[in-house]
Order: sequence, then structure tokens, then C-alpha cells
Amino acid sequence: MWQFKMFFLLLILSAGFAPAVFAQDKNAEDDDEIVRVETQLVDVPVEITDKSGKPILNLKQSNFVVYEDGKRQELADFAATSAPFEVALLLDTSGSARSELPLITRAAEHFINSLRPGDRVSIISFRSDREGGRAVAASEVLTDLTDDRLKLKNVLKTVSVSNGTPYYDGLLQVVERVFSQEPDEKFRGRRALVALTDGVDSTSAAGFEEARERFTQAGIVSYFIQVDTREFFEENLLGDCQSAMRFSAAQIRRYYRTFYPKSKIEKISSFCALGDFERLDISKNLYELADKEMNLLAKTSGGKVFPVADFSEARTAFARVAQEIGTKYSLGYYPSNEKRDGSYRTIKVELKGVPTGVTIRAREGYTAPKS
Repeated sequence: MWQFKMFFLLLILSAGFAPAVFAQDKNAEDDDEIVRVETQLVDVPVEITDKSGKPILNLKQSNFVVYEDGKRQELADFAATSAPFEVALLLDTSGSARSELPLITRAAEHFINSLRPGDRVSIISFRSDREGGRAVAASEVLTDLTDDRLKLKNVLKTVSVSNGTPYYDGLLQVVERVFSQEPDEKFRGRRALVALTDGVDSTSAAGFEEARERFTQAGIVSYFIQVDTREFFEENLLGDCQSAMRFSAAQIRRYYRTFYPKSKIEKISSFCALGDFERLDISKNLYELADKEMNLLAKTSGGKVFPVADFSEARTAFARVAQEIGTKYSLGYYPSNEKRDGSYRTIKVELKGVPTGVTIRAREGYTAPKS
């Protein structure tokens, strides 16, 4: 009888203990799930070249070391140069580009054909709409990401011109429309902007800082084919204000806000009230601002700016961009600093087991999410 009582007592105790163990295991699983959901995988695109500038293509995950704010991180993801890319192709078809539209679309088609099988492309361009009886410029996503080359070729035939440059709005559409969804595993850390533009915005509702912050968070590699349109613009900027090429009101406001934020001088809002000296000064500063912004976005993302004198050189520049995209490595890590404080974190990539004299170009940092 006492054996039966002991067995019954053990059965009761084990029954009481099992739910506790199960609850603990479940809580542990929940905790693990919370960590997985809330910890952001940081993607780091990397370009490696030898001392002669030739890409190094045979590296492995073990060759790379990544630091965040000086602390070594454990790599959780690695993609070699052969992995496919997703590309947002932004074509600036405003201003001096109007007479060069066939040249632009042919260069863009050549670029798309230069990409590898499996690479996917989305095309963004500008157009003119009618609003309140006047023409306004707008950015437009002409096609979502696709690897259908024939479809992309046909979409390029629909690219039109605009009477303004909503460049910053176009950048935002890259983040909000083209890359709005999390990438498939094979494209993780392998997303790029390729923009053919002079970078001088004239009509956007958005600003550069907003676009830059979104790009920094998304980890999009930024390449710019920077067309020099300044001489053309300034040749048509002076003289009679009715026939001259004008600044938009947004450009004039940006000029004063950026370069004379605390000045007490009278801020002119009408283009026709500007003298030739003011027009040239605004032009000079806006082009320098565009140059600074493009180089900042490219450098911090691990991309590059390719300056060209005119649209006839765009095809060669596009070929260089296609080569760059085809030689990118991608690294990924879960940061050891799990704070969701919105702080900016610096990234540094080092190599081991490679010859001396190599050059590393990589994403330089990101903004941590906020709670």
C-alpha cells in the first residue's frame, strides 16, 4: 500500500511540476522570439579592390571583420559577389535633359542589359501634370522591381519630360514604394539606387535630410551619375526674366534657408526681382549643395558618384556602375548594442588574410530604431 501511495504522490508532484517547466520553456521561447523580432539585422554592402583598383572577388566570410562603434560584431549573414541585386533606376528628365531624352533612355537600356540574370530593376522618372491650370512636376514609379528585360525596355519608351525636378520626392519614392517591403533572403543587403541626375531639386515637397535619413536606415547603396548641367543652365538664366530659365520658388527658399538662415537681408521670393548677380550666386550655391548631398549619400552608403560632362557620357558611366554592382559583397550582423534609442552607430569593416594595399568601401553607419 505504501508503494501505491508513494507512486500517487510522485504523480501529483510531477503533474504540478510539468506545467511550471512548460511555462518556463514557453517564456524562454517568447523571450527568444522577442529578441529575434526586435533586433535589427544590419546590412553592410562592401566593395573590395586591390591596389591597382581591380575588384577582389574570391573572399569568404572569414576574411571580414565588422565593428560597430568600435566593438566587434558577430557576422550572421554573408553574400558573395555573385548574389543578385535589386536596383531602383532614377532618371532625371527635366531641364536640359529634355532634348536628350532618346540618349538617356538608350543609356538606361544598355545599363539594364549590362546587369546579370536575376538582378531586378525598378524605373522611376519625372513627368508633368496639370494642377490648378498650371503644369507641375511629379516623380513616378513606372514599374515595380522586375527581371523581365523586355518589360523594362518597353517601360523606357514611356519615359517623358517634366518642367521641374522633384528629385528629393523621387528619392523618397525609392524607399517608400520600390523598397517598401522587406527583401527576399537572396536580396538582403543588396539593394541600390542608381540615379542619373544633376542633383539640383526644384519642386519637391520633401527635403534632402528626410530622404537621407530614410536611405541611411534602409541601407541602400547609392550610385549617382552626376551630369554637369550648370553651364547650360546659367547660359539661359540671365537677361529678361520672362524668357530666362527660372529658379522655382522652392529653390529660392532653399537658397536663403541653407546659406543665409540668420541673415536680416530682405529675402526675395520672385525670380524677376533677382538681378543677374543674385541669380548666378543662387545657381553656384545650389549646384555646390547638390554636389555635397550626392557625395554624402554615396560615401555613407558605400556607393560612389560618377561625374560626367554631358548625357553622351552616361552610357560609359552606367557600365561602370553595373560593374560595381556585380562586385559587391554583403555582410549582415545583429548589433550587440540592442538599445532602441535612435542613435547613430558607426560601422567599420576590416579584412584579414588578404594582401596589403586593398581598398575597402562600405556602409559607414546607420540610425538605430527608436522604441
